[in-house]
Parts: sequence; C-alpha cells; structure tokens
Amino acid sequence: MEAAEAAGDGDGDAVAGGPRLPPHGSGGRALRVVEMHAGGEPLRIVLGGCPAVPGATLLAKRRHARQRLDWLRRRLVHEPRGHRDMYAALPVPSELPDAHLGVLFMHGRGYSVMCGHAVLALGRFAVDYGLAPPLAPEAPVRVHCPCGPITAFVGCRDRRTTGRVRFHSVPAFVPVTDLPVDVPGYGRLKVDIGYGGTFYAFLSAELLGLDVRSSKTRDLVDAARAVTAAVKEQFKIQHPESEDLAFLYGTILTDGNDAFSEEPTTNICVFADTQVDRSPTGSGVTARIALQYHKGLIQLGQTRTFKSSTTGSLFTGKPIQEAKYGDFNAVIVEVAGEAYYTGTATFTVEDDDPLKDGFLLP
Repeated sequence: MEAAEAAGDGDGDAVAGGPRLPPHGSGGRALRVVEMHAGGEPLRIVLGGCPAVPGATLLAKRRHARQRLDWLRRRLVHEPRGHRDMYAALPVPSELPDAHLGVLFMHGRGYSVMCGHAVLALGRFAVDYGLAPPLAPEAPVRVHCPCGPITAFVGCRDRRTTGRVRFHSVPAFVPVTDLPVDVPGYGRLKVDIGYGGTFYAFLSAELLGLDVRSSKTRDLVDAARAVTAAVKEQFKIQHPESEDLAFLYGTILTDGNDAFSEEPTTNICVFADTQVDRSPTGSGVTARIALQYHKGLIQLGQTRTFKSSTTGSLFTGKPIQEAKYGDFNAVIVEVAGEAYYTGTATFTVEDDDPLKDGFLLP
C-alpha cells in the first residue's frame, strides 16, 4: 500500500500511470458511456465505441439492433458491467429533419419504444453535449423515440442546464378499460390498458391483496408479472400505426387513488418481465394521465403528482391538449421530473473473456 500511495499524483489517486496500465482490451471495442438517473432509475448513454446502426428509419434501426447488434445491449446492461435492472440509450441519427437526436432504448430483456425517464435525462444530455443550444430559461430538445418525436424542455441558467426537465408526449390513449383477465393465483380481475408511448396494464395493488406503499417489492413484482403474462395471453394489443409498437411492456400497480387530488398517488412499474422502475415511470405517468382523462377524473391543465413506491421520487403529469391517434381519442401529456449525472465510464472488452457479452442470473 505504501508503494501505491507513493505512486499517486498527490491528489488522492492510488496509482499513477498511462496507457501501459490495465484495464485494456486485446483488440475488442471500448465502450464509452455517460451515466445518469431520473427519479432513481439509471440511464447509461453510449458516447462511443459501438458500430453505426444502419436503417432508413428509426424503427428500421431498432430492428437491425435487435437482429444484428444484440451483443452491444448485453454488454451494456447485463452483468458484469450492468445488472438486471440497468437501462441504456444509444443515440443514433434520426430521419426527422427537426430532431436533435434519435435514440434506441435497451433494457435487460430487449428494446423498448418509449422511456420517459430516459427522455428527461437525454434532454439534459443533448444540451450539455452540444446537440441542442442552451437557451434560457428552457431549451427545447426534439428527441426522436421509436414511438415518435417528443419535445423535452430543459431548464437552463447561465448557459448551463439544471436538473429540472419536462416533456410533451406522443398522443396517449386508452384501448380498453375493465378488461376481465384470469390471473393464475389471483383469480379473475379487471384491468385497464393505457398507452403512453408504450402499452401498460393498470390495476390497484389492493385487488391482488397487496399494498403498493408497504408490501414487499418481491411480492409486487411477482403479482405484476403474473398480470402481464395473463394479459399477453388473453388480449391482443393493437397499435394504430405500427406492429413494432404493438406489445404490452409491463404492468403498473397503483394505490387506486385515480380521482384528482393534490396528494401524490403511488405506483410501481414492472416492465420487461421483472424489471423494476425506480422512478414513477415517465411513459407510465403519461398512460395513467390518459386513463384518468378518459374516465373524466382529471381535466386539461390539472397537475397530478406521482410517487415511486421504491424510491419515493416524484414526477408530475398533466393533460395539456386533446388529440386523435388513429381512431382513438387521445391526449398530449406533459411529464416533469429531474435528471442528474452520476458519472462517466469506459468499458473494455477482452476477446478471450468467456463472459464478455454479459450474463443474467436465472
């Protein structure tokens, strides 16, 4: 230890050195990332080290990534570089002329089409990394997600971003309410399906014999996973524009407090089989506001606060404009939260590492 301390530069570094020192690869790619979180949910944004993703459209790029570049997702989000609940974003060129960036979303099981916490973080990232100008008091950032273009508004002061960010959603709508579903182990339940850039099933945790504010996370996850599996088996999701978007992403269990109130309402989102969102879930807030608006429980311009059952972090949501999406009556939702940096990293890959492409424990 004395030798290591002696080799330091005097500023707290344990070891000094240059390119001769590990870590190093043996011909493999080094992945450079910036780390952020919004409401406690992590986001790993790729800065460099990955190949270009071909495709004339963003959805075509998503299909190519799923079919040809899945090693990149596994290296970024699986162990040993990530974990079961890690989330990543790959900025890519967009075919939309007014987009500041396109993005592909990656999680432990695959590729999402919308992620609200990621949009909050990416908005701030885009301004700080020179993809959009730092206009005060808010810099608009056009983020092209696979579900469609979304505008984020990033707080700026003295040409620097603040943590506060909001975004305007794609049209959000409700395909069905009170859908009867037979859930093994829980009986016949009624669930609502809402779309906020991706589809979720919604129901009160109380219907499953649980309390979203006090039950063990493991119990909530098991119940939500059972609901997701039952809905997928018994109800066909359809999207007005694209089959690529026609899938159930997960289940959101709530405290049942959907009527308008100044008090926060609590929920937990379980997506991609068993992945737990640490934040209140931006796309989930969007879909839940659409559901409340559909039921006449909230009016245009009214703001609700949503609380994560896992971290206690808060997002707000409000319906701001009616819209149409295919044959559906829809609504544009504004979601607001905070996004912060947690660091940067360079991940190396050694060709002879048998676990270089990552793994997940069963």
